[in-house]
Amino acid sequence: MPISKLNIEDFLKLPQSTIILDVRSPSEYEHAHIPGAFSLPLFTNEERKIVGTAYKQESREKAIKIGLDFFGIKTVKIIEEVEKITSFNKTKEIAVHCWRGGMRSAAIAWLLDLYGFKVFLLTGGYKTYRNYIIQFFNKDYNLKIVGGYTGSNKTGIIHQLKKEGEKVIDLESIAQHKGSAFGNLDLHAQPSQEMFENLLAAQLRKYQSSLIWMEDEGQRLGNVNIPFVFFETMRRHPVLFINIPFEERLLHIVNGYGKYSKEKLINAIVRIKKKLGGLETKNAINFLLEDDLKNCFAILLKYYDKLYLRGTFKREDAEQLIKQIDLVSTEVNLNTKKILEHVSNK
Repeated sequence: MPISKLNIEDFLKLPQSTIILDVRSPSEYEHAHIPGAFSLPLFTNEERKIVGTAYKQESREKAIKIGLDFFGIKTVKIIEEVEKITSFNKTKEIAVHCWRGGMRSAAIAWLLDLYGFKVFLLTGGYKTYRNYIIQFFNKDYNLKIVGGYTGSNKTGIIHQLKKEGEKVIDLESIAQHKGSAFGNLDLHAQPSQEMFENLLAAQLRKYQSSLIWMEDEGQRLGNVNIPFVFFETMRRHPVLFINIPFEERLLHIVNGYGKYSKEKLINAIVRIKKKLGGLETKNAINFLLEDDLKNCFAILLKYYDKLYLRGTFKREDAEQLIKQIDLVSTEVNLNTKKILEHVSNK
């Protein structure tokens, strides 16, 4: 079977059963990759460096010879690794790419084609993919933004909307961060900025013809940023601002964050000391040390309420875009139902 060379659009339209193999080095893959792709490095990080140095300092021919030396002893191992990957999907269709669609992907494609796999090769490689997905941040989308003060359980509503069949993009889940100083107390490893963009763009591409629900966020989520042009798009769409009483939100915060160690919570409080103020920081920490979680979090909640209100109404045409929905508790099922009713009545 001949190797099929595909442009990026046709490559991404391949059936989900098709296995995507990223043959770049482990460090390239770990930094960012096409979501769902498997790592099958032709060269180790060190081998890639050696080949690259030979290419720059000597010649293309010398680099190829060195690369073939590395490749030759790995062929059986590569085939066995691919057999292991494809055994779960019971498929013989493989899509291969490297950085620019050059020698690395061509070598792996040749080997797998020789062994009997049906091989698709991405023209232009991962570089072409990156150029392609970045355009999705420039498009306009049919967005509905769920807003509300801290502790309103907006994330719970987003998850419930997904359960009910709505199209949802959960930015906090993609970023592995909840967007505040307390946003990563579970110490999840965040994706790189590039990988965050790849994951976000993949969902935008998937849902581009649908109504998409999202939670109102600041541009920064820990170590990653929502791409500016898409963040501006989010800020131009309607916000359903769920207004829940302070005490109800405080209870939700205490139940959610009270499980963490005092050390983690104190470290998070100290991170906002400059904006919170010395006295309020001291009071919050003292309440925490005295096991008075309610008064500790009450101080923090008031701070975040002011911060969120300022950020929410900073968007253009805020008065027209923000529609308040008054609710009595943080109960997810009821609140989700009321939000959907509000939208359907428009």
